[in-house]
Amino acid sequence: MPEPGSQPLTIANRSFASRLFVGTGKYQTYDLMRDSLAASACEVVTVAVRRERLYNDQGKSLLEFIDTKRYTILPNTAGCFSASDAIRVALLGRDLLEQLDNPGANWVKVEVLGDKKTLLPDPMGTVEATRELVKQGFQVLAYTSDDPIAAIRIKEAGAASVMPAGSPIGSGQGVLNRNNILLCLELLKQGDPTYPVIVDAGVGSASDVSQAMELGADGVLLNTAIAHAKDPVMMAHAMRHACIAGRQSYLAGRIPKKLYATASSPWEGTISYIPGE
Repeated sequence: MPEPGSQPLTIANRSFASRLFVGTGKYQTYDLMRDSLAASACEVVTVAVRRERLYNDQGKSLLEFIDTKRYTILPNTAGCFSASDAIRVALLGRDLLEQLDNPGANWVKVEVLGDKKTLLPDPMGTVEATRELVKQGFQVLAYTSDDPIAAIRIKEAGAASVMPAGSPIGSGQGVLNRNNILLCLELLKQGDPTYPVIVDAGVGSASDVSQAMELGADGVLLNTAIAHAKDPVMMAHAMRHACIAGRQSYLAGRIPKKLYATASSPWEGTISYIPGE
């Protein structure tokens, strides 16, 4: 019998059993990255085409440690600060993955950043890059802030998925503004409840992943929380289970919060003390 809440996540006509997307940067070694990806049970991994060194100082290639038959590689434009740079990097990523015959060849995670200190997205640049890349045949998954209006504009530009941040990239602060994430989910899914919305960036622990999923997100993308954990492989296991638990909790429906206590057992039929007896 399938596990409750195990319906696949569908993005751009591709379906995935796992709703956890994991990055490939910041690991101490490629072996640790490979083992962490396996422990997370993810099916989509992100690679920063602009900044990722395909070979380390020992001459080892990142791609030697990623099973390109097992994982869909999602190239991202991390480190780009203009739409034109993001478009150029996306095209480079497509050329690379076409050579590998990977299904992510026409996919791209668009990041157009506003500045180096906050790494917050440039909404206008993101919309511009998304619109142009869609014209060039890409399935665009777009990183954005938790601003619901910016999220809508990116969807209107043709994004296959909008990915609002829980908090700034790598900050580990979790979901800082639950209400904005809820608004993003409500507005992006108007008219199409299956439209995929993935919380991207800022999670630091398994509870952060569960919280994002309990809000109704369709998935979570993370990197630093695993790569910089004291035990990345164990953290990857935790993130895997947290994503499943959060999804199941959301689908099951939580009880409403109340100011006062509610007894778990009925008062009727309880044993009463009668003085003198």
